[in-house]
Amino acid sequence: MLVFKFGGASVKDAAGVANLANVVKQYTGKQLLIVVSAMGKTTNALEKLTKAYMEQDEEMYVIFDEIKAYHYNIMSELFEPGHPVFDEVANTFVEVDWAIEDEPHDSYDFVYDQIVSIGELVSTRIVAAYLNKEGIKSKWLDVRGYIHTDNTYREGIVDWDKTKVGISKEIPTLLEKTIVVTQGFLGGTSENFTTTLGREGSDYTASIFAACLGAESVTTWKDVPGILNADPKHFADTIKFDELSYTEAIEMTYYGASVIHPKTIKPLQNAKIPLLVKPFTDPSAPGTVIKEDGQNSFTKPVIIVKQNQVLLSVSAKDYSFITENHLSDVFRLFAQNHVKVNVMQTSALSFSVCFDLNEERFEKLLSGLKQDFKVKYNHRLTLITTRHYADDTIAELTHGKTVLLEQVSRNTAQVVVK
Repeated sequence: MLVFKFGGASVKDAAGVANLANVVKQYTGKQLLIVVSAMGKTTNALEKLTKAYMEQDEEMYVIFDEIKAYHYNIMSELFEPGHPVFDEVANTFVEVDWAIEDEPHDSYDFVYDQIVSIGELVSTRIVAAYLNKEGIKSKWLDVRGYIHTDNTYREGIVDWDKTKVGISKEIPTLLEKTIVVTQGFLGGTSENFTTTLGREGSDYTASIFAACLGAESVTTWKDVPGILNADPKHFADTIKFDELSYTEAIEMTYYGASVIHPKTIKPLQNAKIPLLVKPFTDPSAPGTVIKEDGQNSFTKPVIIVKQNQVLLSVSAKDYSFITENHLSDVFRLFAQNHVKVNVMQTSALSFSVCFDLNEERFEKLLSGLKQDFKVKYNHRLTLITTRHYADDTIAELTHGKTVLLEQVSRNTAQVVVK
């Protein structure tokens, strides 16, 4: 059986949903589980809605009306008036209507997951209904009943034992009768609350199902021809990799390559399941294959750019050396506040670390650090990571920029710039 994942760009409009159906038709006779992300930029819009709700900004109603209108416009192009999917989607949106009626009492991360998850629940309703309309027998499945996580909201940690039992017990029988359509990015807790698996986590969802079902392969359908050495939106003359090893793909995702979620590769590597990255506009194109014995060929360096970074330095208040005990206290605070380190550097008197800015988590981290350390920081920075670089690569990438931190190893160079 095969696992397909379609990202938001591939279902951003009615034409995208129709194209998805055409892709699926090319695999008639195959057992197929399809993981779908929220449509277009819906997750971004739902994040804005969550922020507005938590701040009790009246703009939240306007934002939510725009989200609903966007989806209804797509449905009006795909379905005749009166099709049951209109009621299904309306009933799903009602959950958010109820949620934002009252003032917020729960944590930001909890509220985020309950609101933002609506994007995938709605997109999959639409996709499953359209496939059935086109004569492709499909069943909508609520992923929250199958991927079980703890209650670490926005970064749900999968309970693999419980998840594997549920998926392997029920899904194979369904796949013998129908295509299964389910949500990416989401999980469920034992208290029946929704969690998310981390931003862009739909790839991870696909790999979880594949590993639990022993899939032949996972294909993630993207708006690019495969995995490129750099983001074509920012760099000219990018090249596509025909093959990559699991190890190289893990390195690239660890440093922030957005084409694949960082947690995607490990379950596939453990089960020796190849991952294909292919363009949804050209299903017959070869794309990129990631596998155990994938051949890595680097005629150009891999360049990964992460915006909206914070560079923070801590030092002891009594000017003592930074020791392992100090670092232990610092990392404990980072772990408690779910702040992930992108690059770090230690000197005699200070410890510097670069990470993505999440304002709420950052403020809590800052408060904790200031109790025992002197703290300095810069924000609105950019982290540039390059792998398999040439001697002149770093100079070219940092030309005209101020370098605040630089770290170079045999294969990887990282610079924080403004």
